[in-house]
Amino acid sequence: MGNISLSRRKFLATSSAVLLGAGAGAQEPPKPVRIGVIGVGRRGTGLLKVLMSLPSTSVPALCDIDEANLARAVGIVRDKTGAAPEGYSRGPYDYRRMLERDDLDAVLAATPVDWHSPMACDAMEAGKHVATEVPGATTMEGCHALVKTKRKTGRRYMLLENYCYGYERMMMRNMVEQGAFGDTYYAECAYIHDCNHLRFKPDGSLTWRGETVRDHTGNTYPTHSLGPVAKWMGINKTDRLVSLTSMASKSAGIRSYVEKRFGPDSEQAATDWAGGGMCVTLIKTAQDRLITVYYDACSPRPMALFLLIQGIKGIYDSRRGIYLAGVSPDEEWERYQKYSDKYEHTYWKTRGEEAAKTGHGGGDYFVLSDFVEMVRHDREPDIDVYDSAVWSAVTPLSQESIRNGGSEVKFPDFTEKA
Repeated sequence: MGNISLSRRKFLATSSAVLLGAGAGAQEPPKPVRIGVIGVGRRGTGLLKVLMSLPSTSVPALCDIDEANLARAVGIVRDKTGAAPEGYSRGPYDYRRMLERDDLDAVLAATPVDWHSPMACDAMEAGKHVATEVPGATTMEGCHALVKTKRKTGRRYMLLENYCYGYERMMMRNMVEQGAFGDTYYAECAYIHDCNHLRFKPDGSLTWRGETVRDHTGNTYPTHSLGPVAKWMGINKTDRLVSLTSMASKSAGIRSYVEKRFGPDSEQAATDWAGGGMCVTLIKTAQDRLITVYYDACSPRPMALFLLIQGIKGIYDSRRGIYLAGVSPDEEWERYQKYSDKYEHTYWKTRGEEAAKTGHGGGDYFVLSDFVEMVRHDREPDIDVYDSAVWSAVTPLSQESIRNGGSEVKFPDFTEKA
Protein backbone atom coordinates (compact mmCIF):
# COMPACT_ATOMS: atom_id res chain seq x y z
CA MET A 1 0.00 0.00 0.00
CA GLY A 2 2.84 2.41 -0.68
CA ASN A 3 3.56 4.81 2.16
CA ILE A 4 0.07 4.65 3.68
CA SER A 5 1.10 3.70 7.18
CA LEU A 6 -0.55 6.21 9.52
CA SER A 7 -2.40 4.75 12.44
CA ARG A 8 -6.01 5.89 12.84
CA ARG A 9 -5.08 8.00 15.88
CA LYS A 10 -2.19 9.68 14.09
CA PHE A 11 -4.34 10.23 11.00
CA LEU A 12 -7.07 11.97 12.99
CA ALA A 13 -4.55 14.18 14.75
CA THR A 14 -2.83 15.04 11.49
CA SER A 15 -6.01 15.87 9.57
CA SER A 16 -7.30 18.02 12.42
CA ALA A 17 -4.03 19.92 12.59
CA VAL A 18 -4.11 20.71 8.87
CA LEU A 19 -7.73 21.82 8.90
CA LEU A 20 -7.40 23.96 12.00
CA GLY A 21 -4.25 25.68 10.84
CA ALA A 22 -1.84 24.31 13.44
CA GLY A 23 1.47 26.11 13.55
CA ALA A 24 0.19 29.55 12.61
CA GLY A 25 1.06 32.25 15.12
CA ALA A 26 -2.31 33.42 16.35
CA GLN A 27 -1.00 36.82 17.52
CA GLU A 28 1.28 37.53 14.59
CA PRO A 29 0.14 39.70 11.67
CA PRO A 30 -0.52 37.43 8.69
CA LYS A 31 2.23 37.17 6.12
CA PRO A 32 1.11 38.68 2.81
CA VAL A 33 0.25 36.21 0.06
CA ARG A 34 0.45 37.17 -3.62
CA ILE A 35 -1.62 35.08 -6.01
CA GLY A 36 -1.98 35.17 -9.78
CA VAL A 37 -5.22 33.88 -11.29
CA ILE A 38 -5.37 32.01 -14.61
CA GLY A 39 -8.88 31.99 -16.03
CA VAL A 40 -11.31 34.70 -14.95
CA GLY A 41 -14.49 33.63 -16.65
CA ARG A 42 -17.64 32.90 -14.69
CA ARG A 43 -16.02 30.57 -12.15
CA GLY A 44 -12.67 32.32 -11.94
CA THR A 45 -14.32 35.68 -11.30
CA GLY A 46 -16.29 34.23 -8.41
CA LEU A 47 -13.14 32.81 -6.86
CA LEU A 48 -11.30 36.10 -7.44
CA LYS A 49 -13.91 37.99 -5.43
CA VAL A 50 -13.54 35.59 -2.50
CA LEU A 51 -9.73 35.80 -2.69
CA MET A 52 -9.90 39.58 -2.48
CA SER A 53 -11.91 39.31 0.74
CA LEU A 54 -9.27 37.24 2.56
CA PRO A 55 -6.80 39.04 4.86
CA SER A 56 -3.35 40.01 3.54
CA THR A 57 -4.03 38.55 0.10
CA SER A 58 -3.20 40.40 -3.12
CA VAL A 59 -3.59 39.63 -6.82
CA PRO A 60 -0.76 41.24 -8.83
CA ALA A 61 -1.55 39.47 -12.12
CA LEU A 62 -4.43 37.94 -14.07
CA CYS A 63 -4.56 35.83 -17.23
CA ASP A 64 -7.40 35.05 -19.64
CA ILE A 65 -7.55 34.64 -23.41
CA ASP A 66 -10.91 36.45 -23.42
CA GLU A 67 -10.24 40.20 -23.33
CA ALA A 68 -13.68 41.01 -21.91
CA ASN A 69 -13.25 38.54 -19.05
CA LEU A 70 -9.80 39.94 -18.32
CA ALA A 71 -10.95 43.57 -18.36
CA ARG A 72 -13.81 42.78 -15.98
CA ALA A 73 -11.50 40.99 -13.55
CA VAL A 74 -8.88 43.77 -13.68
CA GLY A 75 -11.64 46.21 -12.79
CA ILE A 76 -12.72 44.12 -9.81
CA VAL A 77 -9.20 44.15 -8.36
CA ARG A 78 -8.67 47.83 -9.14
CA ASP A 79 -11.96 48.82 -7.50
CA LYS A 80 -11.09 46.77 -4.40
CA THR A 81 -7.46 47.83 -3.97
CA GLY A 82 -6.95 51.00 -6.00
CA ALA A 83 -4.25 49.31 -8.10
CA ALA A 84 -4.80 47.45 -11.35
CA PRO A 85 -3.13 44.03 -11.76
CA GLU A 86 -1.19 43.30 -14.92
CA GLY A 87 -3.15 41.33 -17.49
CA TYR A 88 -1.95 38.52 -19.77
CA SER A 89 -4.01 37.58 -22.82
CA ARG A 90 -1.66 36.86 -25.75
CA GLY A 91 -3.04 33.42 -26.44
CA PRO A 92 -3.51 30.14 -24.56
CA TYR A 93 0.10 29.88 -23.35
CA ASP A 94 0.56 33.45 -22.18
CA TYR A 95 0.09 32.21 -18.61
CA ARG A 96 3.68 30.94 -18.84
CA ARG A 97 4.85 34.53 -19.23
CA MET A 98 2.89 35.39 -16.09
CA LEU A 99 4.62 32.53 -14.25
CA GLU A 100 7.97 34.25 -14.85
CA ARG A 101 7.04 37.03 -12.44
CA ASP A 102 8.94 37.17 -9.16
CA ASP A 103 6.09 38.84 -7.25
CA LEU A 104 3.81 35.77 -7.22
CA ASP A 105 3.86 33.25 -4.38
CA ALA A 106 1.22 31.05 -5.98
CA VAL A 107 -1.24 30.76 -8.83
CA LEU A 108 -4.82 29.57 -9.08
CA ALA A 109 -6.13 27.98 -12.28
CA ALA A 110 -9.86 28.13 -13.02
CA THR A 111 -9.78 27.15 -16.68
CA PRO A 112 -11.37 24.41 -18.83
CA VAL A 113 -10.57 21.05 -17.27
CA ASP A 114 -8.03 19.78 -19.79
CA TRP A 115 -5.72 22.66 -18.84
CA HIS A 116 -5.67 22.02 -15.08
CA SER A 117 -2.84 19.50 -14.94
CA PRO A 118 -0.55 21.16 -17.54
CA MET A 119 -0.96 24.58 -15.92
CA ALA A 120 -0.37 23.19 -12.44
CA CYS A 121 2.78 21.41 -13.58
CA ASP A 122 4.07 24.53 -15.35
CA ALA A 123 3.41 26.58 -12.22
CA MET A 124 5.29 24.18 -9.96
CA GLU A 125 8.18 24.02 -12.43
CA ALA A 126 8.27 27.82 -12.26
CA GLY A 127 8.65 27.65 -8.47
CA LYS A 128 5.08 28.61 -7.64
CA HIS A 129 2.64 26.92 -5.30
CA VAL A 130 -0.60 26.15 -7.12
CA ALA A 131 -4.28 25.32 -6.80
CA THR A 132 -6.59 24.15 -9.57
CA GLU A 133 -10.30 23.83 -9.97
CA VAL A 134 -11.76 20.33 -10.26
CA PRO A 135 -10.96 17.78 -11.50
CA GLY A 136 -7.20 18.00 -11.21
CA ALA A 137 -6.68 16.04 -14.43
CA THR A 138 -8.72 14.26 -17.09
CA THR A 139 -6.23 11.55 -18.11
CA MET A 140 -4.01 9.09 -16.29
CA GLU A 141 -1.01 10.87 -17.78
CA GLY A 142 -2.22 14.12 -16.25
CA CYS A 143 -2.73 12.50 -12.83
CA HIS A 144 0.77 11.02 -12.84
CA ALA A 145 2.25 14.33 -14.04
CA LEU A 146 0.79 16.19 -11.07
CA VAL A 147 2.33 13.78 -8.58
CA LYS A 148 5.68 13.56 -10.37
CA THR A 149 6.04 17.34 -10.72
CA LYS A 150 5.04 18.03 -7.13
CA ARG A 151 7.65 15.57 -5.89
CA LYS A 152 10.31 16.94 -8.24
CA THR A 153 9.80 20.61 -7.41
CA GLY A 154 8.77 20.45 -3.76
CA ARG A 155 6.05 23.03 -4.40
CA ARG A 156 2.65 22.76 -2.73
CA TYR A 157 -0.42 21.72 -4.73
CA MET A 158 -4.07 21.89 -3.66
CA LEU A 159 -7.26 20.74 -5.35
CA LEU A 160 -10.07 23.28 -4.86
CA GLU A 161 -12.74 20.73 -4.00
CA ASN A 162 -15.18 23.00 -2.20
CA TYR A 163 -17.82 20.29 -1.65
CA CYS A 164 -15.70 18.87 1.17
CA TYR A 165 -16.28 22.08 3.14
CA GLY A 166 -20.06 22.27 3.46
CA TYR A 167 -21.47 22.51 6.98
CA GLU A 168 -23.12 19.09 6.97
CA ARG A 169 -20.18 17.37 5.26
CA MET A 170 -17.61 18.74 7.71
CA MET A 171 -19.84 17.76 10.61
CA MET A 172 -20.11 14.22 9.23
CA ARG A 173 -16.33 14.08 8.94
CA ASN A 174 -16.13 14.90 12.64
CA MET A 175 -18.68 12.18 13.44
CA VAL A 176 -16.82 9.56 11.39
CA GLU A 177 -13.41 10.49 12.77
CA GLN A 178 -14.71 10.50 16.34
CA GLY A 179 -16.22 7.04 15.90
CA ALA A 180 -19.92 7.88 15.97
CA PHE A 181 -20.65 5.39 13.17
CA GLY A 182 -17.99 2.87 14.18
CA ASP A 183 -15.92 1.08 11.56
CA THR A 184 -17.22 2.22 8.17
CA TYR A 185 -17.52 -0.20 5.28
CA TYR A 186 -19.88 1.23 2.66
CA ALA A 187 -20.58 4.63 1.10
CA GLU A 188 -22.66 6.17 -1.67
CA CYS A 189 -22.13 9.49 -3.37
CA ALA A 190 -23.68 11.25 -6.33
CA TYR A 191 -23.29 14.21 -8.64
CA ILE A 192 -26.58 14.43 -10.53
CA HIS A 193 -27.06 17.92 -11.95
CA ASP A 194 -28.63 19.02 -15.22
CA CYS A 195 -25.85 21.08 -16.84
CA ASN A 196 -27.03 20.94 -20.45
CA HIS A 197 -27.49 24.72 -20.63
CA LEU A 198 -23.72 25.10 -20.07
CA ARG A 199 -22.76 22.90 -23.02
CA PHE A 200 -23.61 25.31 -25.85
CA LYS A 201 -22.66 28.83 -26.82
CA PRO A 202 -25.40 31.22 -27.97
CA ASP A 203 -24.70 30.31 -31.59
CA GLY A 204 -25.20 26.60 -30.86
CA SER A 205 -21.54 25.63 -30.99
CA LEU A 206 -20.07 23.59 -28.17
CA THR A 207 -18.40 24.89 -25.04
CA TRP A 208 -15.67 22.76 -23.50
CA ARG A 209 -18.36 21.14 -21.38
CA GLY A 210 -20.23 20.22 -24.55
CA GLU A 211 -17.08 18.81 -26.11
CA THR A 212 -16.60 16.64 -23.02
CA VAL A 213 -20.02 15.01 -23.43
CA ARG A 214 -19.50 14.63 -27.19
CA ASP A 215 -16.12 12.92 -26.83
CA HIS A 216 -16.24 11.01 -23.53
CA THR A 217 -18.39 8.56 -21.64
CA GLY A 218 -17.85 7.64 -17.98
CA ASN A 219 -17.75 9.83 -14.90
CA THR A 220 -16.11 13.01 -16.17
CA TYR A 221 -16.75 15.02 -12.99
CA PRO A 222 -16.03 12.70 -10.04
CA THR A 223 -14.55 14.87 -7.29
CA HIS A 224 -17.67 16.66 -5.99
CA SER A 225 -19.25 13.34 -5.09
CA LEU A 226 -16.21 11.27 -4.17
CA GLY A 227 -14.25 13.95 -2.30
CA PRO A 228 -16.27 14.10 0.94
CA VAL A 229 -16.62 10.30 1.14
CA ALA A 230 -12.90 9.80 0.50
CA LYS A 231 -12.08 12.17 3.35
CA TRP A 232 -14.50 10.40 5.67
CA MET A 233 -12.88 7.05 4.85
CA GLY A 234 -9.30 8.28 5.19
CA ILE A 235 -8.42 7.49 1.58
CA ASN A 236 -4.68 8.03 0.93
CA LYS A 237 -4.08 8.10 4.70
CA THR A 238 -5.33 4.87 6.27
CA ASP A 239 -6.88 3.24 3.21
CA ARG A 240 -6.70 3.58 -0.56
CA LEU A 241 -8.80 2.96 -3.67
CA VAL A 242 -7.68 -0.23 -5.43
CA SER A 243 -10.15 -0.98 -8.25
CA LEU A 244 -13.35 0.08 -9.93
CA THR A 245 -15.94 -1.12 -12.40
CA SER A 246 -18.24 1.22 -14.33
CA MET A 247 -21.25 1.01 -16.59
CA ALA A 248 -23.14 3.74 -18.42
CA SER A 249 -26.59 4.03 -19.96
CA LYS A 250 -27.26 5.27 -23.48
CA SER A 251 -26.91 9.02 -24.13
CA ALA A 252 -30.60 9.69 -23.64
CA GLY A 253 -30.40 12.90 -21.62
CA ILE A 254 -28.26 14.96 -23.96
CA ARG A 255 -29.98 13.63 -27.12
CA SER A 256 -33.42 14.59 -25.84
CA TYR A 257 -32.18 18.05 -24.85
CA VAL A 258 -30.62 18.92 -28.21
CA GLU A 259 -33.64 17.70 -30.17
CA LYS A 260 -35.93 19.95 -28.15
CA ARG A 261 -33.60 22.97 -28.22
CA PHE A 262 -32.19 22.79 -31.74
CA GLY A 263 -34.63 20.49 -33.55
CA PRO A 264 -34.52 16.82 -34.56
CA ASP A 265 -32.84 17.64 -37.88
CA SER A 266 -30.18 19.91 -36.39
CA GLU A 267 -26.43 19.41 -36.45
CA GLN A 268 -26.51 18.99 -32.69
CA ALA A 269 -29.11 16.22 -32.91
CA ALA A 270 -26.99 14.42 -35.51
CA THR A 271 -23.92 14.50 -33.25
CA ASP A 272 -22.65 11.13 -32.05
CA TRP A 273 -22.66 11.85 -28.31
CA ALA A 274 -20.35 9.54 -26.33
CA GLY A 275 -21.74 10.59 -22.94
CA GLY A 276 -24.97 12.09 -21.74
CA GLY A 277 -26.63 9.39 -19.66
CA MET A 278 -26.23 7.82 -16.22
CA CYS A 279 -22.87 6.38 -15.16
CA VAL A 280 -22.58 4.13 -12.10
CA THR A 281 -19.16 3.22 -10.66
CA LEU A 282 -18.35 0.71 -7.92
CA ILE A 283 -15.03 1.22 -6.12
CA LYS A 284 -13.26 -1.22 -3.81
CA THR A 285 -10.70 -0.11 -1.23
CA ALA A 286 -7.67 -1.88 0.21
CA GLN A 287 -9.62 -2.43 3.45
CA ASP A 288 -12.37 -4.21 1.49
CA ARG A 289 -14.80 -1.31 1.71
CA LEU A 290 -17.20 -0.43 -1.11
CA ILE A 291 -18.17 2.95 -2.60
CA THR A 292 -20.95 3.50 -5.15
CA VAL A 293 -20.59 6.65 -7.27
CA TYR A 294 -23.45 8.00 -9.40
CA TYR A 295 -22.92 10.58 -12.15
CA ASP A 296 -25.43 12.17 -14.52
CA ALA A 297 -25.17 15.79 -15.70
CA CYS A 298 -27.52 15.62 -18.67
CA SER A 299 -30.89 14.31 -17.47
CA PRO A 300 -33.86 16.63 -16.82
CA ARG A 301 -34.29 16.33 -13.06
CA PRO A 302 -33.63 18.33 -9.88
CA MET A 303 -30.09 18.36 -8.52
CA ALA A 304 -29.21 15.35 -6.36
CA LEU A 305 -25.86 15.48 -4.57
CA PHE A 306 -26.56 12.81 -1.99
CA LEU A 307 -24.01 11.18 0.33
CA LEU A 308 -24.18 8.10 2.53
CA ILE A 309 -21.76 6.47 4.97
CA GLN A 310 -22.52 3.17 6.73
CA GLY A 311 -20.67 1.87 9.77
CA ILE A 312 -21.15 -0.89 12.32
CA LYS A 313 -22.70 1.59 14.77
CA GLY A 314 -24.98 3.48 12.40
CA ILE A 315 -25.52 5.36 9.18
CA TYR A 316 -25.71 8.84 7.72
CA ASP A 317 -27.80 9.35 4.59
CA SER A 318 -28.14 12.95 3.41
CA ARG A 319 -31.58 12.13 1.95
CA ARG A 320 -32.97 10.72 5.19
CA GLY A 321 -30.85 11.67 8.19
CA ILE A 322 -28.89 9.78 10.84
CA TYR A 323 -29.49 6.51 12.62
CA LEU A 324 -27.22 5.44 15.50
CA ALA A 325 -27.81 1.95 16.85
CA GLY A 326 -28.72 2.01 20.54
CA VAL A 327 -28.98 5.81 20.49
CA SER A 328 -31.63 6.74 17.92
CA PRO A 329 -35.26 5.67 18.42
CA ASP A 330 -35.74 2.17 17.05
CA GLU A 331 -36.21 2.12 13.25
CA GLU A 332 -36.40 5.94 13.08
CA TRP A 333 -34.24 8.43 11.20
CA GLU A 334 -33.10 11.53 13.08
CA ARG A 335 -32.26 14.97 11.73
CA TYR A 336 -28.49 15.50 11.65
CA GLN A 337 -28.94 18.87 13.39
CA LYS A 338 -29.73 17.00 16.61
CA TYR A 339 -26.00 16.27 16.90
CA SER A 340 -24.69 19.68 15.87
CA ASP A 341 -23.76 20.83 19.36
CA LYS A 342 -21.41 17.88 19.77
CA TYR A 343 -20.02 17.50 16.25
CA GLU A 344 -20.20 20.90 14.53
CA HIS A 345 -16.84 21.58 12.89
CA THR A 346 -14.66 24.35 14.32
CA TYR A 347 -14.50 26.08 10.93
CA TRP A 348 -18.23 26.61 10.99
CA LYS A 349 -18.36 27.49 14.68
CA THR A 350 -15.82 30.27 14.27
CA ARG A 351 -16.26 31.52 10.68
CA GLY A 352 -19.55 30.10 9.47
CA GLU A 353 -21.34 33.43 9.20
CA GLU A 354 -18.64 34.88 6.97
CA ALA A 355 -18.36 31.71 4.88
CA ALA A 356 -22.11 31.51 4.26
CA LYS A 357 -21.91 34.72 2.23
CA THR A 358 -19.89 32.96 -0.47
CA GLY A 359 -20.75 30.34 -3.09
CA HIS A 360 -21.37 26.60 -2.77
CA GLY A 361 -22.80 26.88 0.71
CA GLY A 362 -19.67 28.47 2.12
CA GLY A 363 -17.36 25.96 0.51
CA ASP A 364 -15.72 28.60 -1.68
CA TYR A 365 -14.66 30.60 1.36
CA PHE A 366 -13.10 27.71 3.27
CA VAL A 367 -11.37 26.06 0.32
CA LEU A 368 -9.73 29.35 -0.70
CA SER A 369 -8.89 30.21 2.89
CA ASP A 370 -7.10 26.87 3.22
CA PHE A 371 -5.28 27.49 -0.06
CA VAL A 372 -4.07 30.90 1.10
CA GLU A 373 -2.94 29.47 4.44
CA MET A 374 -1.13 26.65 2.61
CA VAL A 375 0.87 29.28 0.76
CA ARG A 376 1.30 31.57 3.75
CA HIS A 377 2.76 28.84 5.96
CA ASP A 378 4.30 26.67 3.21
CA ARG A 379 2.59 23.49 4.40
CA GLU A 380 0.75 20.62 2.79
CA PRO A 381 -3.02 21.14 2.38
CA ASP A 382 -5.77 18.82 3.51
CA ILE A 383 -6.75 18.14 -0.11
CA ASP A 384 -3.35 17.41 -1.60
CA VAL A 385 -1.84 16.14 -4.83
CA TYR A 386 -2.55 12.48 -3.98
CA ASP A 387 -6.22 13.26 -3.37
CA SER A 388 -6.36 15.13 -6.66
CA ALA A 389 -4.72 12.30 -8.58
CA VAL A 390 -6.78 9.43 -7.21
CA TRP A 391 -10.15 11.22 -7.25
CA SER A 392 -9.54 12.54 -10.76
CA ALA A 393 -8.36 9.11 -11.95
CA VAL A 394 -11.97 7.92 -11.69
CA THR A 395 -12.59 9.65 -15.04
CA PRO A 396 -10.11 7.75 -17.26
CA LEU A 397 -10.50 4.51 -15.30
CA SER A 398 -14.30 4.58 -15.57
CA GLN A 399 -13.94 5.19 -19.32
CA GLU A 400 -11.59 2.23 -19.64
CA SER A 401 -13.95 -0.01 -17.70
CA ILE A 402 -16.92 0.98 -19.87
CA ARG A 403 -14.97 0.40 -23.08
CA ASN A 404 -14.21 -3.12 -21.82
CA GLY A 405 -17.79 -4.02 -20.93
CA GLY A 406 -17.68 -3.01 -17.27
CA SER A 407 -14.49 -4.89 -16.46
CA GLU A 408 -12.53 -4.32 -13.26
CA VAL A 409 -9.77 -1.71 -13.58
CA LYS A 410 -6.98 -1.15 -11.06
CA PHE A 411 -6.02 2.18 -9.49
CA PRO A 412 -2.30 2.94 -9.38
CA ASP A 413 -0.97 3.68 -5.91
CA PHE A 414 -0.07 7.34 -6.38
CA THR A 415 1.28 7.52 -2.83
CA GLU A 416 3.94 4.88 -3.54
CA LYS A 417 7.23 6.49 -4.48
CA ALA A 418 9.14 4.97 -7.36
